[in-house]
Amino acid sequence: MKIWQKDKTALAEVDRFTVGKDREMDAYLAPFDVLGSLAHITMLQSIDLLTAEELTVLQKELKQIYKEIEAGSFILEEGVEDIHSQVEMLLTRRLGEVGKKIHSGRSRNDQVLVDLKLFLRHELQVLVQEVKTLFDLLQKKSIEYKDRLIPGYTHLQVAMPSSFGLWFGAYAESLVDDLTVLQGAYKVVNKNPLGSAAGYGSSFPLNRTMTTELLGFEALNYNVVYAQMGRGKTEKIVAFALAGIAATLAKMAMDACLFMNQNFGFISFPDELTTGSSIMPHKKNPDVWELIRSHGNKLQALPNEIAMMITNLPSGYHRDLQLLKENLFPAFGVLKDCIQMTGLMLENIRIKENILDDDKYRYLFSVEVVNRLVLEGVPFREAYKQVGLDIENGTFTPEKIVQHTHEGSIGNPGNAEVGKMMDKVLEGFSFDKVKTAIAKLLS
Repeated sequence: MKIWQKDKTALAEVDRFTVGKDREMDAYLAPFDVLGSLAHITMLQSIDLLTAEELTVLQKELKQIYKEIEAGSFILEEGVEDIHSQVEMLLTRRLGEVGKKIHSGRSRNDQVLVDLKLFLRHELQVLVQEVKTLFDLLQKKSIEYKDRLIPGYTHLQVAMPSSFGLWFGAYAESLVDDLTVLQGAYKVVNKNPLGSAAGYGSSFPLNRTMTTELLGFEALNYNVVYAQMGRGKTEKIVAFALAGIAATLAKMAMDACLFMNQNFGFISFPDELTTGSSIMPHKKNPDVWELIRSHGNKLQALPNEIAMMITNLPSGYHRDLQLLKENLFPAFGVLKDCIQMTGLMLENIRIKENILDDDKYRYLFSVEVVNRLVLEGVPFREAYKQVGLDIENGTFTPEKIVQHTHEGSIGNPGNAEVGKMMDKVLEGFSFDKVKTAIAKLLS
C-alpha cells in the first residue's frame, strides 16, 4: 500500500509526517498560549462577543490551567493536535459551551504568532539576565588581574605585552555589543501580532491596542499581512542575536584551550573541571571549554539554517514555518548552559604568576623600548631600526616594564566605563513593563 493512496493507513502516515515534533515543541508554548487567551477574551468581552459572566468563568479556568502548567501537571493528551486545541478542549470539558467561544476573532495563525512572540520575549529576558551575570564576573576578574601580564599575539606570534585584566575585560565589552544586538531582536519580538487572524484581519471589530497593552507589548504589528510575514523573519533576527553571544563564548573557549596547553601554561583549573585520558595519566583535558566552543560554533550556524528554510517563501502562512521551532527553541537552553558553564570555569580559574619572566617573551617589549626612545627624542624610524639591529645582534636586553595610561590600555582598562555602557544597554529593555502587565493579567 502506497502512502499517497487515500486510505486510513495513508492518512495516519501523513498525520505522523506533518505533525513531526510539533507536539513536543508546543510544550514550550503552553504558558504563553494561556496568557494570549486571557488577553484575547478580555478584549472579546469589551466588544460584546462575551458577557461579563462568561469572561469571569473563562478567566478563572484559564488561570487554573496556567497554574497546572507551572506545576508540571498539564499534559498534551494523546490525539489532541496541539497546545491550542488542548487548552480549548479543557475549557469546554470543564465549562461547557462557553469554552468554545474563546476562538472568536482569531485564527490558529495569529494564536501561534502571539505564543511565539511571548515565548521569545521571555527567553530573551532570561538570556539577558544570564549574560549580565557573566558580564559582572568578567568585570570582577578584569579588575582582580589587571596587573597580571601575559603575552599578546598577532598571527599567533608573540607580539606585545597584554594582561589578564585586558583579556577578561575584552570579553565583558564584547557582551555589551552582543546585548545591543539582542536588544534589537527584543524590540522586533515585542510587537503584538494578535488580531491579524489568518494574515488578512477579521470582520469582528477587534481592539488590537487593548490586547497589546494587556500583554505588555511595546507596539503592534499593524499591517495584518506583515504580522504573518514576520514569522520566520523574527526567528532569524533572534537567531542572529543568539549567534553573537555564542561567538563571544566560542572565542573565549578557544583562548582558554590554548592558554591551558602546556606550551602556554598560563592558566589551569581544578581536577574536577577537567577530564583525563584512558591511557595517559598526566592528561587534564579542557572538555568543558571544547564543548562550549563547539556549541558556540553550532549556534552560529542557526541564523543561516533558518534563512535557508524561509528564503523562497512568498507572503502568507506556509507549513514550512512549523519546523523553525525545532531549530530555535532548544538553542536557548544550549546557550544558557554554555553561559553558565563559562561562569563556572572562570570562577575557578587559576592564573600563573610572572609569566613574562620567561626569556622567550623578551621580544614582547621591543615596541616598549622603541616608544621609550621616541619619548627621549629619537625619531620613530631611527628608534625602530636601532631596536631591530639590537635584536638581530642578540644585544636586546629590555627593561620589562609596561607603562600604558591611555583609555582601554593595560594601565587603564576602562572597566567603569564599560560598566556604564552595559547599564545603558540594559535600560533599553522594557522588562518592568512586561512584568507588571503579565502580573495584572494573572491576578
